[in-house]
Amino acid sequence: MEPHLSFRGRRALVTGAGKGIGRAVAVALSRAGARVTALSRTAADLESLAWECPGIETLCLDLADWEAVEAALGAAGPFELLVNNAAVAELQSFLEVTRSALQRSLDVNFGAVLHVSQIVARQMIAQGVPGAIVNVSSQASKRALRDHAVYCSTKSALDMLSKVMAMELGPHKIRVNTVNPTVVMTDMGRINWSDPQKSAAMINRIPLGKFAEVDDVVNSILFLLSDKSAMTTGSSLMIDGGFLVS
Repeated sequence: MEPHLSFRGRRALVTGAGKGIGRAVAVALSRAGARVTALSRTAADLESLAWECPGIETLCLDLADWEAVEAALGAAGPFELLVNNAAVAELQSFLEVTRSALQRSLDVNFGAVLHVSQIVARQMIAQGVPGAIVNVSSQASKRALRDHAVYCSTKSALDMLSKVMAMELGPHKIRVNTVNPTVVMTDMGRINWSDPQKSAAMINRIPLGKFAEVDDVVNSILFLLSDKSAMTTGSSLMIDGGFLVS
């Protein structure tokens, strides 16, 4: 993060903030001066986050529970910045996709983003303040991947939802963008892609010859949240090392 990028005094909500990208975004925003609320469904992750960064407020919620989310965010807001990071990846081949995997993916990867964004955007409009929303999508929204039928589809739907949000919320001075990373070296990413044979097949399609680090994604999210991108909305920022052009 650039030293001069400040979010001092601004209220931010980050979903999926217990681990990985979401956790790193919450910490970075807090250290840049934002008043951060971190949302996760895992209490232990939130406890360790609060210990690591005491200024962060935490909310333990299952985003699939619309009533609980509505009540909690209504009490915790209003917010000026939102990062929709929470997601699930239930990998099954097309012929083996189950109804439960489909429903869970739709609930979290698409439905929760729509719902949380509605709540936060209404707060922004009621307060009469400009805002910024960043939805964490994936390169999988742009390119078919084996065993990712549901994941690719929900992320593709998220990209289009973000464009419609940008169009409808623009008159209220609310910007909406996505970041679309390739494989990211979170703790889980390192575990899933530690096999050189498996990782080589993907890395060979990335012109820069490497996977993304967490900071690559965090810095892009902070840029899109900041006034440095004041004229950017409805865009997808690829963090893929050139994967899509290969």
